[in-house]
Amino acid sequence: MSRDYEAELETELKQCEGRNKELLLDNSRLQLELENMKEKFEVQHSEALRHISTLEEDLSETTAVRDHLQKYIRELEQSNDDLERTKRATIMSLEDFEQRMNQVIERNAFLESELDEKENLLESVQRLKDEARDLRQELAVRQKDRRPSSSLGKDKDQPDLMCPSTGTQSIPVTPSKPFSSFATPPASSIRRGDGLTGTPLTTSARISALNIVGELLRKVGNLESKLASCRDFVYDTAVSRPALPAGAGSPSSFETSREVQATSMSPPPQYDSLVKRLEFGPAPPRGISQGAQSPQGGVKILL
Repeated sequence: MSRDYEAELETELKQCEGRNKELLLDNSRLQLELENMKEKFEVQHSEALRHISTLEEDLSETTAVRDHLQKYIRELEQSNDDLERTKRATIMSLEDFEQRMNQVIERNAFLESELDEKENLLESVQRLKDEARDLRQELAVRQKDRRPSSSLGKDKDQPDLMCPSTGTQSIPVTPSKPFSSFATPPASSIRRGDGLTGTPLTTSARISALNIVGELLRKVGNLESKLASCRDFVYDTAVSRPALPAGAGSPSSFETSREVQATSMSPPPQYDSLVKRLEFGPAPPRGISQGAQSPQGGVKILL
């Protein structure tokens, strides 16, 4: 019994020793694996720390860039707001400027039309003055031509002649003094812009210019009426000349009648072409023009 028991114990001991060897081998193997794992862990931990530090640096840089971009965005928004306000102010200023420019353009167009009208009126006035000067020259030439014929007729006619009809006066052959108010430059010397500045005319200047033009028109109208009365008087005296009686009279009346006879000859056809009518209105009636003003005054204005 004891031997069997001892054999069993030995067998069990051998088995335990074998198992112990196996366990020791497993322990050593596991320790080696543990060491390998520790080394791998250390390596991975160091790599993770390096990666984390790199990410933290990138994060700090990204945060700084984000802060800078946010600040830049705020500055851009402020600049955009300033630009929008400036744009609105510029648009308002542009609209105001366009409105004022349109007003100035309308005013300049109105002033240009007034200047054109004034230039046309000045040209008409100058043309009428030239016609009046031509009429005066023609009348002076006709009077010089008729002086010899009137001196020859003085010896043949009666010494005493009756004066013209009542309401008329003698017409002087030559004027006592030249009428200097009509001495104006020719129409070619009147240019647009003479005496004018580049600045626009004010309201008072425009009113003054219109008043001057109206005064010129009134003077031209008076000149036309006086020319018409002078012509009517010449024609009337030419018609009434044969009815003058050869009665007695004073020497002064004889001289006056001789002057009337010198100026009352019927004009030739070429004289009619020189007598022009103005476009500013019809000529006054013959009776009104003779009664309202004397023919002598009309002849003085003409000369």
